Amino acid sequence: MRKLPVFVLMLLLSLVFQKAIAQKVDSVRIDTVRKDTVKTDTVRTDTVKIDTNQLNRYRIEPGKNILPVHIQPLNLRPEYIPVPELDYKVSYWRKNIIFGFNLNQSAFSNNWSGGGISSIAVGTNFDYKTEYNKEGKDFTSELILLYGKLKNRGQIQRKTNDRIFWDNKVSIAFSKHWNFYGSLSFESQFDEGFNYSSDVNVAPTLISRFMSPGYLTESVGFEYKPVTYFSARFGTGTARQTFVLDPNIQATNNYGVLPGRHVLNQLAFQIVSNIDKDIAQNMNLKARYLIFIPYDTPFKMTHRIDATLTAKINRLINVTLNGTLLYDPNTSDRIQAYQSLALGVTYKFPSFR
Repeated sequence: MRKLPVFVLMLLLSLVFQKAIAQKVDSVRIDTVRKDTVKTDTVRTDTVKIDTNQLNRYRIEPGKNILPVHIQPLNLRPEYIPVPELDYKVSYWRKNIIFGFNLNQSAFSNNWSGGGISSIAVGTNFDYKTEYNKEGKDFTSELILLYGKLKNRGQIQRKTNDRIFWDNKVSIAFSKHWNFYGSLSFESQFDEGFNYSSDVNVAPTLISRFMSPGYLTESVGFEYKPVTYFSARFGTGTARQTFVLDPNIQATNNYGVLPGRHVLNQLAFQIVSNIDKDIAQNMNLKARYLIFIPYDTPFKMTHRIDATLTAKINRLINVTLNGTLLYDPNTSDRIQAYQSLALGVTYKFPSFR
């Protein structure tokens, strides 16, 4: 057999060796990117996942820009935009006006078998309240007017209600719940008041009229107001003048005014507490309690409670229950009471400045 040349044998061996290596690494591809000797190896994607976090290690930085770049400085300056003037004004006043009218009427024919007397009763009430509050300074003024008449067939007309009450208060806060206050209040009535006898043949007795009696009370002291709907005044310095200007009044004890005089002056300690709160939906309770203790006769103190419960049926129709308890040793040695229940129209005027 003829021998192959040496270089031919070596060539054949080289080809066989390269073919074996190519078959072994058939699934692997190696790419080499030369940028400052950076190498990236890629393996088969069906068996090995690529770690993308490693790509940041081989991030290729862009080359420098051969063109010069000039950076301009950033200048900021304020720009004033004109704002139109708004015609808004803050009002520190709150005003409420409430007017009520009640009517009760009944009529019977002459042959009504059940008996009865035709009658008509009319009642009105007017409540005006204004308040100014700013930076601990408060001014409150409240005017309450009540008047009612009853007329039964065959009888003279009689009063069912009659009151004038005007209260004014100025206060300055010196702590969160305490104020120093000064107040001035006036109380009297519109019409003449009579005492009727059970004997129809006896003429009624005149016992009261305007400014007989009339009360003027000045008070200074401290006010406690923990919440918006409750307050209590402690009048350490209170003076009250009781007026009986009509000498024909024939009231018991003449309201404490001595015979031949028209004014009674008293110095006292006074407590006045007020509550005005919605106790339920469409139901309001308004009450005022007063105790008047004269310094010269402390055991002859005066107590008075006025309460009004109002239930709102709709925007205009209300049911009102009024009640008053009074103990005044200058008018009677027993407790006096008044109560009324009325269904009528009550209108609250819109607030205004």
